[in-house]
Amino acid sequence: MDPLSQPPAALTLTPVLRVLRLCLHALLAGLLALAAVKAAAAGGSYVYAVVGAAVLMAGVYVAGTLSPSVARSPRAAAWWLAALGASWLLLLALSPDGLWAAFPLYFLQLHLLPMRWGLTAVAATAAAAIASFVLHGQAVTPGTFIGPLLGGAVAVATVLGYQALYRESERRRELIDELLSTRAELAEAERAAGTLAERERLAREIHDTLAQGLSSIQLLLRAAERALPPQDPALAHIRQAREAAQDNLAEARRFVRALSPPDLEHGSLAAALERLCAPTPGGPAVQFGVSGTPVELPTPYEVALLRIAQSALANTVRHAKADRAEITLSFMETSVSLDIVDDGIGFDPGAVRRSPASDASDGGFGLPAMRARARSLGGTLSVESAPGQGTAVAITLPLPVSPTPTGVTP
Repeated sequence: MDPLSQPPAALTLTPVLRVLRLCLHALLAGLLALAAVKAAAAGGSYVYAVVGAAVLMAGVYVAGTLSPSVARSPRAAAWWLAALGASWLLLLALSPDGLWAAFPLYFLQLHLLPMRWGLTAVAATAAAAIASFVLHGQAVTPGTFIGPLLGGAVAVATVLGYQALYRESERRRELIDELLSTRAELAEAERAAGTLAERERLAREIHDTLAQGLSSIQLLLRAAERALPPQDPALAHIRQAREAAQDNLAEARRFVRALSPPDLEHGSLAAALERLCAPTPGGPAVQFGVSGTPVELPTPYEVALLRIAQSALANTVRHAKADRAEITLSFMETSVSLDIVDDGIGFDPGAVRRSPASDASDGGFGLPAMRARARSLGGTLSVESAPGQGTAVAITLPLPVSPTPTGVTP
């Protein structure tokens, strides 16, 4: 619906639109009053007819602008325009001064009708105005034709320009809304990532310091318990200290499990990686495999491998346009490795290293974050890719020199 005449209920009338609508009302009222006053000044037998036609047209206009059905229904708006046009043609037949009311009619026709029919209505209105001027015996000059046609052209240009500005304004508003929403989501994601990173750091610190220290104390106390004779009075104190160390070690393990990623809480690293390969709409088909003999890994190793797999697979889904991908977890004698390979479009790793800003394209810190995780555990991360040749990401972590006894490592 036309915001200059009667906007629909869903449209909020801004101050600018409110002023434009008032200007349109004032323009039509002034032109109708001009035709009535000139007819009264000229006198003649048609004075009352001209004044009556002007009042009739004004009444039809007011009725349409106040009617809720015109505001909601295009069909009702078209009927209103037809009635308004008929009253204008009556005024035009009685007085040549009625042609000036064609200008506000142009705007109404262009706003209330589809553009194709609006342009047709404007052309018909301009032709009627020119024909009325000629039929009333007025002097025919170039202005007789140029005036109505120029008025119609100005109205078309104004309406098209206004519609373009309105569409641009709507696009800007939608963009701003989207940016605000994205900023809120990004802030929430950053808070969640910060919380997870801190949880992982605490779990790693507890595992590498407190849990390992208590484990060593327990082993030393057990060795001392075996070395002492059964009758030694210190044996009871040693046994009590060992049990206290064992209880505190169990408590430390519970802390580490509580701070570990949820994906690792109820299963092994292999199970978490296999769940990661579940099909996603529009994503590649991902296969998971394990090679070698699986061994129990420290929690920081499992967290690092899982996070790197999540980040690499997210990059594959979002950027690689791959059809297939494969994740392989390999256990070797002295190390464990994780390989993520896809058949996507690939990229130039050298260009990524030269352009730090491009690392943010994956929604996080990208390759630098993966390398930092690998380095923190004494491992390495390599990336092999080229445009059109897919991508292979491999991380290798050295296993602890001394295997952790069963039941001690959380």
